[in-house]
Amino acid sequence: MTTLVLPPFVRIGGGALNELPDALRQAGLSAPFVITDGFMASSGTLDRVRDLLRENGMDLRAFTETVPDPTVACVNAALALLNEGRHDCVIGLGGGSPIDTAKMVAVLATHDTTPAALKVPHVQDAPGLPVIAIPTTAGTGSEATRVTVITDETTDEKMLCMGAAYQPRIAIVDYELTLSMPARLTADTGTDALTHALEAYVSRRASPFTDALALTAMKRIWDWLPTACTDPGNREARAAVMQGAFEAGMAFSNASVALVHGMSRPIGAHFHVAHGLSNAMLLPEITAWSLSGSPERYARAAYAMGIAGSEASEGAAGDALVSALRARNAEIGVPSPKAFGLDAGRWDNLLPLMAEQALASGSPANNPRVPTAPEIVELYRRVWA
Repeated sequence: MTTLVLPPFVRIGGGALNELPDALRQAGLSAPFVITDGFMASSGTLDRVRDLLRENGMDLRAFTETVPDPTVACVNAALALLNEGRHDCVIGLGGGSPIDTAKMVAVLATHDTTPAALKVPHVQDAPGLPVIAIPTTAGTGSEATRVTVITDETTDEKMLCMGAAYQPRIAIVDYELTLSMPARLTADTGTDALTHALEAYVSRRASPFTDALALTAMKRIWDWLPTACTDPGNREARAAVMQGAFEAGMAFSNASVALVHGMSRPIGAHFHVAHGLSNAMLLPEITAWSLSGSPERYARAAYAMGIAGSEASEGAAGDALVSALRARNAEIGVPSPKAFGLDAGRWDNLLPLMAEQALASGSPANNPRVPTAPEIVELYRRVWA
């Protein structure tokens, strides 16, 4: 049996943000608390949301100080501000960090607990306040997932938290909000979405439902991400990558991610590398190592993405996939950890802890080929240069 968790109310397409008041009314909500960041506050996007709601008889209060890789301190600050008012829902406006912060705040608003107590293996299904996700980047898929990641700044651990409580009640997926994204952010978040799709497809928890979403997402993102990077105003490319990121989010939320994400989170926690970029650093080599665990699945991914023709053998298609991922990284300028400037000595010293944290997240257990801690250490060393 497969259990699926999906956002019940979705508005998707150019201009979807204008549908926010109607979506709130449809869900019976009227008193939102917005969690966003300084850029959204200064760029006019938050003002646009405020004006939309006021025109429809609703008001909002906003927390505008979310940080990349949201921390426990950031979550607590947002929660304190929420508790000063009366709110029936939480809006996450921005990239993955504001949306992840909103998810955790929404749970803590109605449950007396802490992020540390909620990390896996705990599963938080008992709901908090309803979450409305409005992504302004095309990549994290957080608008479609029952997952949030919060960093414990005292231990440098990225805590993976899962459960139906984190599933947004409403997703507003408007590609027009991504038109101003710079090339580096476009590349990193797009590769994050590609990784979501590929890992969902090869995951040991995949199902026919998630397979369909993952294959479609891979094709869209693979075909259109380079154009979105080089021609940021190309609306067709932006729409395709946004659609693909949403599909990939629904896929991995229900099939889970695997080894790339398990190894990526410690890099982000200890070295503050953007999540999408650390995924991109890892993706080719982790795929190469994982091929033998599911050659058929990786071959099908290569066929779906147009990387290998249907006449190619599974082995040849898998090899072509790895080669194409390496070439794509070069095309969109993904550096190795070494080239990015990370400290070599610190990297080497942290490898045992990073391997332990990767395994503790649970994601590597979904990989077609499940690694040991020493194998993860060796993979980190392989990715370094």
